[in-house]
Amino acid sequence: MASLNVGNLGEYLREQRRAAQLSLRQLADATGVSNPYLSQIERGLRKPSADVLQQVAKALRISAETLYVRAGILDEREREELETRAVILADPSINERQKNVLLQIYDSFRRENGFAPGPDADVDAGAQADAGASADAGAGSDAGGDAGTRDGDDAGAGTTKDQDPHS
Repeated sequence: MASLNVGNLGEYLREQRRAAQLSLRQLADATGVSNPYLSQIERGLRKPSADVLQQVAKALRISAETLYVRAGILDEREREELETRAVILADPSINERQKNVLLQIYDSFRRENGFAPGPDADVDAGAQADAGASADAGAGSDAGGDAGTRDGDDAGAGTTKDQDPHS
């Protein structure tokens, strides 16, 4: 069987498995993927699906997105964007409304720099209404007009669009 062009996915998985001090059999048990199939992946003979890679990533406690990039399923820039979004969404120190505001601001900067907004850019209408008020309160007008500009008022927290910035 000829080796598939899946980058260095197999070598990387083997390194990660060994670093985790797991045998192929232990990894197979942890993932629900057969031992022979995992061996073929490590030797570059099989290209695993995203679902298999997700199970392996979970068992090895590594980023599934990193495996997707190495397998050619995901572009490097997409991975970086997904990781940025994941960090924002996982932050326990901010609430859901604040997370939505940050994601909207992030998307507006990406659009301003010529990149498409991410896959989760469409938040529900209620969250957008809440997010718009919050973005107005602290985002500033440098976000390309997409995330809460305040008609030229960059100064301040607590200033909203309804207030005259010159008073």
